Amino acid sequence: MGDSFNLYTIMALIGCLLLGLLFAYISYRKTPHLERKLRISLALLRAVLIALICGLLFFPLVKRVSYNLEKPLIIIAQDNSLSIGHVQPAGFNKKQYEKDLQALSDKLSAQYELKIYHFSDSIKPGFDFSNSGKLSNAAALFSRLNDEYLNRNIGAVILASDGIFNRGGSPLYDLNKLKAPVYTIALGDTIPKRDLMVANVNHNNLVYLNNEFTIEVQVEAFESKGEETKLSISENGKTIQESKIQIGSNAFVKTIPVKLKASKIGLQKYTVQLSPLGNEVSEKNNAQSVFIEVIDARQKVLIAAGAAHPDIATIKQAISGNKNYDLKVVLGEDLNAMNVNDYGLVILYQLPNAQNHGAAFLAKLAQTNVPVWYILGAQSDVGKFNQVQKAIGFNGSNSTIQEAFSYLNPDFSAFDVDGAAAKHIDDFDPLLAPFGKVSINGNSFVALYQRIGKIKTQSPQLFFLNENGKKAGYLIGEGLWRWKLSESKDALASSVVNGLISKTVQYLSVKDDKRKFKVYPAKNTFDENENVLLNAVLYNDSYVAINTPDVNIQLKNQEGKLYNFLFSRTASSYQLDAGMLPAGNYTFLASTSLGGKKQIAQGAFYVNAMIAEYQQTIANHQLLNNMSVQTNGRMYMPQNLLSILNDISKNEEIKTLSYEDRRYEELINFKWLFAVIILLISLEWFFRKRNGEI
Repeated sequence: MGDSFNLYTIMALIGCLLLGLLFAYISYRKTPHLERKLRISLALLRAVLIALICGLLFFPLVKRVSYNLEKPLIIIAQDNSLSIGHVQPAGFNKKQYEKDLQALSDKLSAQYELKIYHFSDSIKPGFDFSNSGKLSNAAALFSRLNDEYLNRNIGAVILASDGIFNRGGSPLYDLNKLKAPVYTIALGDTIPKRDLMVANVNHNNLVYLNNEFTIEVQVEAFESKGEETKLSISENGKTIQESKIQIGSNAFVKTIPVKLKASKIGLQKYTVQLSPLGNEVSEKNNAQSVFIEVIDARQKVLIAAGAAHPDIATIKQAISGNKNYDLKVVLGEDLNAMNVNDYGLVILYQLPNAQNHGAAFLAKLAQTNVPVWYILGAQSDVGKFNQVQKAIGFNGSNSTIQEAFSYLNPDFSAFDVDGAAAKHIDDFDPLLAPFGKVSINGNSFVALYQRIGKIKTQSPQLFFLNENGKKAGYLIGEGLWRWKLSESKDALASSVVNGLISKTVQYLSVKDDKRKFKVYPAKNTFDENENVLLNAVLYNDSYVAINTPDVNIQLKNQEGKLYNFLFSRTASSYQLDAGMLPAGNYTFLASTSLGGKKQIAQGAFYVNAMIAEYQQTIANHQLLNNMSVQTNGRMYMPQNLLSILNDISKNEEIKTLSYEDRRYEELINFKWLFAVIILLISLEWFFRKRNGEI
């Protein structure tokens, strides 16, 4: 292909030149009156001019080749985490190490392109020997180097660290992507020091009020055999448990389960503390705090019925399996003595009925916003049912009963019903429903439709409404106990009926938050090295989010120090980035004005002190050596780090690369070519004009 291209180029150039000569011959063959030298000169001008113009037509593009030299890139990454300055081996001279590392960088920059970074919980350019980083994440460092210097001539990476990386996992997996040797400088001390620590606390983030829960405390001790320490657990600063621990070895590890009881609602702070030993390398890792949110999700549920029925036992079994519900069953006239407002959900099973059981109770229920689940069956009085509620109308009679199978509405989204459960529901025995037509006044969420025989109708069977903030559920049909018998034949691992009833109860009993002004932190606990983010939303009377008024907030720490901020506006709400705050407990009070009325919101969050850098005090030089061996580099001790320059210089793989840059450019972009053409035209015209040819 290259030979044919060159042949074409040569033939085209010859063609352009011959064409130029032909035009020159035609133009000046009949000008014998001109001097011979002048005629030849003008003919040559014409030939060159025509050849150039033809060249523009035949060669619109021209190839340009240039060569660029790229020096090897040397990267120095210096670990600036707390553990580097916290534990130093005997004989280590920190000032000399800093001086040598700076000298190494100066010598490298004279021969190579040099980039310097310091890293811990963040990655920044340049040296920083303050050792103030709360975490150490080498995986993030190498990931960033891979992104920033992709396809660059990376000669080597020099990593100065103690090998204690407590975030991001092992960096070994990202090294090969750089395709460069890693020379490591082994900092820290590999000799165990006398130390006692709370290594980890396993816990649930959420527990329920008055429930017992367990946290698991992992205690570690080094070089402390025969010592005794005291483990204490405090709740919001008040000690609630204490126990003694005997340390039986120099490399001691023990996991201790601690049972606690959630006695207060809200975000609770539990601190695990070990009493210090003498001459510990650090006491900062002797304590660790965890934050657990305690919620009161226990709801009172009332099943109200005229008389006993197998369905009531089925519903009771499904609800009683969840300890967050306090269930009560009341029958007949005993209902009239019940206080409706004590309950978060009332299940009216075939009430009202013909016997008019609980008439006074039903009258009180109609005056409240307590959610209701209506279940209609053969004992229901349809006429009275239409009177006690106006959300739906039932045009029919309980004197005529029909069998109605069930099938799931695929568009239902109020709660999740998986495909396997839907298939079982489709196979369940039919419910016995009063014959008639249901008319719904308002928007409904239909979970199940009725199937009469093999015909799938659009008549709702299980559906929900939300009228002026009051939730209501409706089940047209009795015979849930038959569903239980159906699924028992299939020997299901988990009950579909129990799941459907539980989700229905949960959906109806969950209270909607109708506050017009809400402020909430992005999470309940922040680490002290991350920004504290808070969100706010303000609703008008139509419950549409607006963000016209200013929103102010005041943060207060446990010492009483105040921080005042103004929220920024987003598309339709508000957000605040309060930056990094000192560790401690914080409360907030936010305020705004809507329609002349002051709106306030308050809450709390915690900023957790970071102790990860104190959790491991023994340097991991084995990891550093593995990193060097894996990449054909080498590990050095701090006193020998200047030797890295000599090894890099001897490494034949670290060399300057030459890149050939081939580009095709349009001849039309060469302005000088047009200047030459204009000059040739002008010269020919001038001499022809001078000699009377024009």
